[in-house]
Amino acid sequence: MSSTNNNPKILLKRTLSLKEQASLILCVDTLAQSSRYIIDEFIYNISDEVPVVFVSFETVTAPKYAKQFIDASGKSVKQLIAAIQPYLPQKEEKAPRMHLLIFDSLNYIPSEQLTQFISTIAAPFVTILATYHQSIPLWRSSELQNYPTSSQLLQFISNTVIEVSPNTQLDEDDLDSELARFVIPRNLNSNTYYITVVNKRKSGREVKNKFLINSKTHEYEYCIEKTTSSSEETPELFDGLTTFNLNTSEKQKLAKDQVDLPFLEAQSFNSGGAIVYEFEKDDDYDEEDPYEDPF
Repeated sequence: MSSTNNNPKILLKRTLSLKEQASLILCVDTLAQSSRYIIDEFIYNISDEVPVVFVSFETVTAPKYAKQFIDASGKSVKQLIAAIQPYLPQKEEKAPRMHLLIFDSLNYIPSEQLTQFISTIAAPFVTILATYHQSIPLWRSSELQNYPTSSQLLQFISNTVIEVSPNTQLDEDDLDSELARFVIPRNLNSNTYYITVVNKRKSGREVKNKFLINSKTHEYEYCIEKTTSSSEETPELFDGLTTFNLNTSEKQKLAKDQVDLPFLEAQSFNSGGAIVYEFEKDDDYDEEDPYEDPF
């Protein structure tokens, strides 16, 4: 488990192959870059034995990889749930297989019904891979002004959030300004793009990584971003304060990031909690003293 957290590429491969436990994987895209390519990466990495159920709000033609294709246009939320459930693992199955349930867009589900909809179709052997279009304007009635938006709800309940962004030399502010007027510059929405992946752990910790994806060659490049926050270490602040060196080198920062946290190993237990203790050669352990028993 430690190797998964310390190697971003391994964590990404596990996410794309559905080996990371996630009931809801949210893909957030914009007019500049569609989530279609990253969806294809999931299909490329998963086993052929995984049945894929595709729920379409916008897709006209059924994808070749879809075992079942459900047209969601014109259906109410109740009707859509009734159409999806027969193709998911049933309770009477002795050895159910993992199913992948893909939504090409969740923008068409009302925000006040969104969490109930997701919780109804969620199941132990089902991974929901859903896209949310960030560029679509959101209309809200006056009664829901203080209610969370669909994007906020989905990012809160999802186990993994993948934000897709284009590989472009355009300034981010200029690009946002163009997209706000629905003007799409050239060379966008290509098969080479960036993704920012946030994996949420049971402990509440979030692991955030950024990658450059080439969907044509299926190559992934890990991007290291320099932080510019106020908490960033500034060596000049420690000059003249003490004779000791209070600065942290890049090697020390890397070693600190690779330290295995104790609660990550505790997550491997099936139920309940446990104390993880590893004896060292210099430990003075007295079997007759109950107060020295670490368990």
